[in-house]
Amino acid sequence: MEILLGALLIFCLRFIGVSMGTVRMLMAVRGRRVVAGVIGFFEVTIFLVAISPVVTNIGNWWNVVAYAGGFATGTIVGMTIEKKLAIGLAEVNFISMGKGAEIAEALRADGYGATEFLGVGQTNVVDMVRTVVRRREVPSVMAAASAMDDDAFVTVQEMKGAYRGRWRLRK
Repeated sequence: MEILLGALLIFCLRFIGVSMGTVRMLMAVRGRRVVAGVIGFFEVTIFLVAISPVVTNIGNWWNVVAYAGGFATGTIVGMTIEKKLAIGLAEVNFISMGKGAEIAEALRADGYGATEFLGVGQTNVVDMVRTVVRRREVPSVMAAASAMDDDAFVTVQEMKGAYRGRWRLRK
């Protein structure tokens, strides 16, 4: 029983540590240095506590499997946490067949900035609308645009930063 409880502790520690590491890495990429550093401190502390019993007793397969399982589970959960936090900015581009003005007006009515321009598609001229929003606002922007043109082609890209322009006040 003690062996299984030890393995469970290793699994939980690794699960927490890797989840933190995934969020830390994504914070670092987004330029959140202090947050990434603080998370890194706790992540490494947890790592050292979790790896010690695995390395000192490598013949205990329960510990090895728990360590690997905690790593895999922590990766998935860390990515899920980061997606829920939705920190950062996104550029959303809409390509529509004749309904770009309606999409842009719907976005503006909801308080978002929108830039309209014409493009040339494979067979004809298309309307294009671009907006930059907080990542957590992407579903709202998609809903507003879809209400105007459910067939619009949409791309969403994460952005490192944006300066000036029109920003929606936080709700």
